[in-house]
Amino acid sequence: MPGVGGFVTASLIGRMPMAMLSLATVFLVTEVTGSYATAGAVSAAGALCFALLVPQLGYAIDRLGQRRVLRPLALAFGVAGLLFVLAAQADAPVWLLFVTGALFGASMPPLGAMVRARWSHLAGADPSGTLLRSSYSFESVLDEMIFVVGPLLVSAVVLLHPSAGVVAVSVFGLAGGLLLAAQRRTEPPVLPPRATTSRALSVPGLRLMCAAYLCVAGMFAGWELSTIAFVDEHGSPWMVGAVMATYALGSAVGGLWYGARNWRLPLDRRFLLALAAVVGGIGPLWAMPGVAALWAFSVFSGFLIAPTVIAAYSLVREGVPAETLTEGMTWMSTAVGLGKALGVLVAGLVIEAHGARWGYAFTVGCGLLALAIAVGGFRQLRAMAVANLTRAA
Repeated sequence: MPGVGGFVTASLIGRMPMAMLSLATVFLVTEVTGSYATAGAVSAAGALCFALLVPQLGYAIDRLGQRRVLRPLALAFGVAGLLFVLAAQADAPVWLLFVTGALFGASMPPLGAMVRARWSHLAGADPSGTLLRSSYSFESVLDEMIFVVGPLLVSAVVLLHPSAGVVAVSVFGLAGGLLLAAQRRTEPPVLPPRATTSRALSVPGLRLMCAAYLCVAGMFAGWELSTIAFVDEHGSPWMVGAVMATYALGSAVGGLWYGARNWRLPLDRRFLLALAAVVGGIGPLWAMPGVAALWAFSVFSGFLIAPTVIAAYSLVREGVPAETLTEGMTWMSTAVGLGKALGVLVAGLVIEAHGARWGYAFTVGCGLLALAIAVGGFRQLRAMAVANLTRAA
């Protein structure tokens, strides 16, 4: 489709912070303070502030357009990263690390929601839905490519200097955000609100998805911090990025497999089955005997992550009115931000007290809770899956 190459390239650059910011923050704060608990708390502060801010950004984007919001936000992200680095290098007190780290995390542009809104604008007219499903699958594969490259890149650059990871994150976010803002050809138009339109969170199914994804994000945050600690206990620092990249590679393969199939199974059931498989794949991690086993198992345990994400965002796309689509997507980002904040905070405390294996046990608990919420709200998921058909009728 015309213009797709430009916005895909820009978003690929601008979304690198998704896979890099938390790791870069943990590496920098751990180097300065020597504490996983403090590093987790600083990372949690940024994720929490992001979670509080991003729905308002989504609402502003739906009302004003992507370009008018994205340009100042990308600039603010670059400045916040610089302030965070300066505070760390000046041996600032911990409270200042919290403030600057929170600003850094809060100002990360929500490019994932913006890009999926662009795909919905370009591919949503296909009555079969095949083009939109394939484009969402493609986006999730790109996400996993980012999660392959990002951890490796952070793990490599911090060997040069502890601040280099945060600097790299700032540069990627600033450059990618400005480049995406310049892609006006594919920018979704601002749709006037209808008389019956309310805020996206008034949709019951979206609230359920946010609750489930809060726990899913806690699961992934706990997995990330537990993996860092596990490799620290049993291996070498360079292995962290390699294990995370292998996990993401397995997810990318799963995304390609999902997008290539013509599914007859309803969307809500696809989401539940994929989520159950992801939780099952994470379950054995606490029993891994060493880094080599963890590394080998990561390919298989990550296989259905991308299909879970694809199905989740597809449910949101089907379940919320078109004029609140970006806001709906950003509420998912809020759930992810809150989940990451709570997950990394609790996991940091658990790891500090009991070690990495108990961190993995906490991770499994988050996944089981997410699955319980989703199964308990099955009727609301079904309502989201058929909402577009109901509105059209």
